[in-house]
Amino acid sequence: MRILIGGASGLIGGALVPRLTERGHDVARLVRGGSDSAGTISWDPERGILDPAALRGVGAVVHLGGVSIASGRWTADRKQTIFESRVRSTLLLAERIASTPAADRPRAFVVASATGYYGHRGEEALGEDSGVGEGFLSDVCRAWEEAASPASRAGVRVAQPRIGMVISREGGALEAMLLPFRLGLGGPIGSGRQWWPWISLDDIVEVFVRLIEDETIVGAVNAVAPESVTSASFARTLGQALHRPAVLPVPAFALRLLLGEMADALLLASTKAVPDRLSRAGFEFRHPRLSDAIRAALPR
Repeated sequence: MRILIGGASGLIGGALVPRLTERGHDVARLVRGGSDSAGTISWDPERGILDPAALRGVGAVVHLGGVSIASGRWTADRKQTIFESRVRSTLLLAERIASTPAADRPRAFVVASATGYYGHRGEEALGEDSGVGEGFLSDVCRAWEEAASPASRAGVRVAQPRIGMVISREGGALEAMLLPFRLGLGGPIGSGRQWWPWISLDDIVEVFVRLIEDETIVGAVNAVAPESVTSASFARTLGQALHRPAVLPVPAFALRLLLGEMADALLLASTKAVPDRLSRAGFEFRHPRLSDAIRAALPR
């Protein structure tokens, strides 16, 4: 089918596009500014600009867009940018999908969300039916998911993967951790008891492929590996993979001084998300264990 992707230049999008092409799909990328060229469609979500004709004949729309939540301290302006970059762009796509004539309307709208939806929940195992949490990230994810509702009301199948930490050599959290751990300076974050949901890049790409192609999957899907790990077990596993000690803890107070609110939301919160719907759908993880995912992701 023809698939339109927003956020195709990011970590997940950069791996998803060639995978979809390999499977025989015709992929077009949404790009900001400039004129349309082969394989690209211009849009401006901040100004609400997207040619309605761009969605005619498209089988599925995938949206991965949004500014990074971890690239700077969370000032009031930064938080507003994080919120609006996700909600406005998703709402624009949903409204354009809904307004496309039924005969030409996309059949599926797959919109990224995050396990931040659940917030800090301690030891609670969190399936997709667990309620929304509290805090900034929970508010963002709730509004982000709700922004897709115009497409759903128009009868389009909407799937929303709530993505955990993506394990990849190409970027993300693992890349930031490699240098200190290689120097023997790694260790658990804060208490080390908080649960960190994660998934390998290979597996998150296959999750998106499944959500695009499988017409039976609707709604929220926890895009996380079946093995739950704590901050301490993550540090231990990474240290073992690098043959380095991983015993130097990073105190919570130091992280809060350095990162402010972001430290509690991204590093110190405990979110034990479990992939209930993927398991029921028979999804087979290539890297169900963290040790396998890290070994596969380490630069060679």
